[in-house]
Amino acid sequence: VQLEESGGGSVQAGGSLRLSCVISEYSYNSYCMGWFRQAPGKEREGVAGIDSTGTSVYADSVKGRFTISKDHDKTISNLQMNNLKPEDTAMYYCATDRFCDGGSYILLNRIEAGDFSYWGQGTQVTVSS
Repeated sequence: VQLEESGGGSVQAGGSLRLSCVISEYSYNSYCMGWFRQAPGKEREGVAGIDSTGTSVYADSVKGRFTISKDHDKTISNLQMNNLKPEDTAMYYCATDRFCDGGSYILLNRIEAGDFSYWGQGTQVTVSS
């Protein structure tokens, strides 16, 4: 299983970016996706997650600004990021795992713990003030 992120870049505060994550060599119908970020000198943070039923969860810091989606047919996940802030600057990673349906509580726990088996290499997002 390989994941590849794209869509990172540099924007000014208030701007938008759309990150994409393509999963290759994956034939499972039931899988969830997660987006994470890590800023220099800080621990990795779970940003958003979505399972195969469409249930989505978000970190409090991005609620109302970020939207996660998943395309079942193409095994692609997107993270639409609006109203970006300088504190959103980080390396963003996508991750996936199988059989993680179970509702928002379980999904949020997995996002907060980073409990995913497969990870991408990351894409940099830089937001200037």
